[in-house]
Parts: sequence; C-alpha cells; structure tokens
Amino acid sequence: MYETLTYTGGIHKHEEMTELIEDLGGFVLQENVSQMDLVLNLAVPIEDVDRVKELAKELLGTVKVAPMAGTEIAIVSPTLARQHLPHSACDISEYLRRYGAKDNMIGLSRGAGKGISRISEDEKKLIEEHDLAVFALGSFRECITNKTHLFEGIEIPVIVTGAPEIDVEDIPGADAYVSGLGRIPRRLKRGENIRALKKLVEVVEDILDKRRREMADDPPIVPSILVKSEIENQIPAIKEVYSPLPVVSQLRGVRVKLKYDDYHKEIEDVIVNDRRLGDISEVVKSKMYDYTLVKLLSETSII
Repeated sequence: MYETLTYTGGIHKHEEMTELIEDLGGFVLQENVSQMDLVLNLAVPIEDVDRVKELAKELLGTVKVAPMAGTEIAIVSPTLARQHLPHSACDISEYLRRYGAKDNMIGLSRGAGKGISRISEDEKKLIEEHDLAVFALGSFRECITNKTHLFEGIEIPVIVTGAPEIDVEDIPGADAYVSGLGRIPRRLKRGENIRALKKLVEVVEDILDKRRREMADDPPIVPSILVKSEIENQIPAIKEVYSPLPVVSQLRGVRVKLKYDDYHKEIEDVIVNDRRLGDISEVVKSKMYDYTLVKLLSETSII
C-alpha cells in the first residue's frame, strides 16, 4: 500500500529526496518547479513515510498527506465566457491542485443561458475520462436546478458548486453540492470563499476515498502509478513531450500525452510486472487532443 504525499521545499539538494523515493520503491507522481521552489507529489510505501518526513526536515522542507494525488479531476464550466470561467472556476481548479489533484478546465460549447444550455456526447465522454467532475454553476437556485441535464447520465461522480444553499436531493444526477461558490467577479480570497473551498476539498476527498474503498474489492491488476513509471521508462518519446505531466496517473489507469494513432501499439507493448500492458488494459483514443488513454482491467476480469 502506498501513501500519497506532497513535498514542498527548495530546489537545492532536491535530488536527495527523489533518490530516497526511488530507493524506497516509491514514485514521483508530479514535479513542479517555480524559480527556487519545488513541489513534488509522491507515492511511497506507508511504512516508509517517516523516513521521507525525516529527510524533508533535514532539507528544510515540509511534507503533508495529499489524498488527491494520483487522480485527474474535470472542472466543468457552462461556457468559456467571462461570466463563468475566469474567477470561481479557475480558483477552484487552483485550490484543488494544492491538495495534489491534476485537474483540467473544460468549458462547454453551448452552455450560455439556462434556456439554451446543452452538452454534447463528445463532451460527456471527455468528462468521463476523469476520476471525478466538478460542475461550477451560478448564483441562482433556478439557474442550477434547471441545468441538471448537463451532468445527467455521467458515470463518474459529479459535484456541483453554486452560490445558494440547495439540498443535493433537489439536483438529480449530482453526488454532492457545495454552496458559496457562485459567479464571483473577483478572486476567491475572502474568508467565506476560503471556507467554501475547504468544504469542497473535504467533499472531493470523501468521494475519492469511497471510490478507493470500492476499488479495493476488485482492484486493477497492477497499480496505475506503476504503469505510469514503466511507460516513462520504456517509451523514449515521453521525454520529448513538453506538456506538463506527460503521463497522468488516475485511479484506474493513466492518460499518456502521445498521439494514439502514432504510439498506441508501442504503449500496448510496455511490460509491467512481466505482463504486456495491452493484455491487462484497454488502450483507447482520448477525446483530449487524441491522446492515449489506458484503462486498467480489474483482477476479476482476467481468469
């Protein structure tokens, strides 16, 4: 079993931390460098967490548990227009990243106005490629309750955010609702905004923990973090991808930022624990830039 952590510290001597993670049999899920500051999302064996904390203390860094690390979350806004996207949705996205999540902003092409808002099948399929979706809606009760068709039938967990207090039972198709996050024409820096964001984090973590417990009854044949590591080690083209996080770990698979048509056979031939990846997963074309999506099969699906 692995514990997901976030290490925050300086760039100086950071290689000592990455070397320790490798020696312990752990993985670096994500690395972000900003000038002289470094943030690492890690997965390490539970019994070795104290050793990571000891080294972090020596390096004058900090370590905290990151329950969202190793997951990919969709932040969905009805449109890309200024009344929806720039403030609340972007701040929600930035705040979830602090807790280890890899999130993607998705603006629907026909979401303007409660009377004409729509979602296409391709948009639904793109959203369903994630572990969880957060729909950032508006400030009026009627506006929110009349847009439930946007997430109707979506198979992954859906969290809806908006300004008014609403019972989640009045929002068909939503697994949870978080109030206090409507259309706000400024950054979410005030006390009530921060409290709402913290509530959202709690709800996201609870739902992801529930999904992990459900997966424990029939887990993937190999952990997604191991698949991520083997793809990075065995496919040279990954080193030429300049997009942040070329291989994104999910609960039940990985997203590889290589064109499906060019690389899917090479990805299928990756060896993980002496098994060919194509034999223990479905390798399909993603709706995101024609990337490659690897969906790991569960243990009971192969006899």
